[in-house]
Amino acid sequence: METLKFDVCVIGSGPAGFAAAMRSYDFGKHVCIVEAGEIGGAGIGGALSSKTMWELSSDYAIAKKKDRGYYASDLKIDYSHVMKAVREAVGEKQYQLLSQIETFAKREGSDRSVTLLKGWAKFEDCHAVTVTKKSGEVIRVKADDFVIATGSMPRQHPTIPTDGKRIINSDHMDKIERFPKRMLIVGAGIVGCEFATVFANFGESEVHLLDSQNRVIPFEDDDVSDYVNDKLTEIGVQTHHQATLREVRDEEDHLDVILDYSDGHTEVVAVDMIFISIGRVPNIADLGLENIDARVTPRGLLEVDSECRVCEHIYAAGDISGNMALVNIAEMEGRFAAKAIAGKIKYPLSYHNISTIMFFNPEVASIGLNEKECQRQGISYKVIYYHHSLISRAIAMRDTDGFFKIIVSNETDPLILGMRAAGPQSAASIVYMASMINARQRLSEVMKTVHPHPSIGEGIQECLRSLSSKTILKQKAFPDKIKFRVWEPENTSV
Repeated sequence: METLKFDVCVIGSGPAGFAAAMRSYDFGKHVCIVEAGEIGGAGIGGALSSKTMWELSSDYAIAKKKDRGYYASDLKIDYSHVMKAVREAVGEKQYQLLSQIETFAKREGSDRSVTLLKGWAKFEDCHAVTVTKKSGEVIRVKADDFVIATGSMPRQHPTIPTDGKRIINSDHMDKIERFPKRMLIVGAGIVGCEFATVFANFGESEVHLLDSQNRVIPFEDDDVSDYVNDKLTEIGVQTHHQATLREVRDEEDHLDVILDYSDGHTEVVAVDMIFISIGRVPNIADLGLENIDARVTPRGLLEVDSECRVCEHIYAAGDISGNMALVNIAEMEGRFAAKAIAGKIKYPLSYHNISTIMFFNPEVASIGLNEKECQRQGISYKVIYYHHSLISRAIAMRDTDGFFKIIVSNETDPLILGMRAAGPQSAASIVYMASMINARQRLSEVMKTVHPHPSIGEGIQECLRSLSSKTILKQKAFPDKIKFRVWEPENTSV
């Protein structure tokens, strides 16, 4: 068996793995990436592909609008052409990664390098893995340190297995040949709501969304959840709240779905396709974890310490170690693991200021604490809500269906604790606020910034001004568009 030696071996080339490999290269290491599937992992094949579908569906939904003084006639859409554009986007990013790997490939006399090995890695011990290629050839890779970044895969439904044809998950999108006439999405979390938005935007499918609870994205505040639910309804999604999937009956030309509701009644819905979206589980199978001192939680996650260390010489990052299943989290942890290996850690990992984008219609972005989290922690706060219909740029865009919601500490000169934004440019708005939160700037400092006009960011400016009654447009004149309240642990209504 051929044996190769590296400073660092990274198992998996998704967001966590690729980031760990490239930061290790920065620290002067000879790095090996072992990848069993496609370069980029689910960060490209899953996240990028689904967001490309969302962008295309949003463009199509805008093209169908007839309220702007013009409209496009004879619009046509074909699923295979949509997926061709998605594959092009995925391929473009994958070849960027491959090009960089080849740029840094090991050469005679190089003091650092990156090498890609295609195959399945399995630990022999804490210092070596065997890599089995598709051809059956086996190579041993020895390294001083390892990073496990094998990511996650869609969780299987306990009673309804996927077949990749009529019952699918996010891994099967490329196998669909046409838009289903009727589809049921099982799971009303972020991914389920995102795919419901995509297919509803395209307008070729009757979309049903199965929500086992009484509201979609239940971890968010009720007003945000209700907003998302209302927007899904507006684009035609039929949400089945507090319902469970009892049985699927396979008919000749469709599927009969039996839904049981919490109030005792049952409904039978005919669909052509079922999309399972009930979370993800870590990829830990066949890694040889029994050959190293690794501990696995009841949820199947690798236990890691504060430096992403699984055990001596072995680290883990991304979905495999169980923090939020987000690309930006995975990249952060991968970079941190590389720092830990190189002894370059200056600051501990922090998850308190993580921004996210939820690709609904319109997009919803978040940063920091929400009201539920503040109340759970007993934090006294003020919250201000400012509707986009008062923002000049949103009016000019003819896109006023959104809002800013900012939470601050209940002090004379408060700290910003969190924000939720819905509508155009929400992601950019969140980035601005993330910087303010990270710098722990108080309201008096943040208010020194003057936003350009006309811009969506002016809404943030006015939202914050509302906290000290300094807005140009006043709450008394627009009570349904500017809302303010205070919460204290002892007095929950002020």
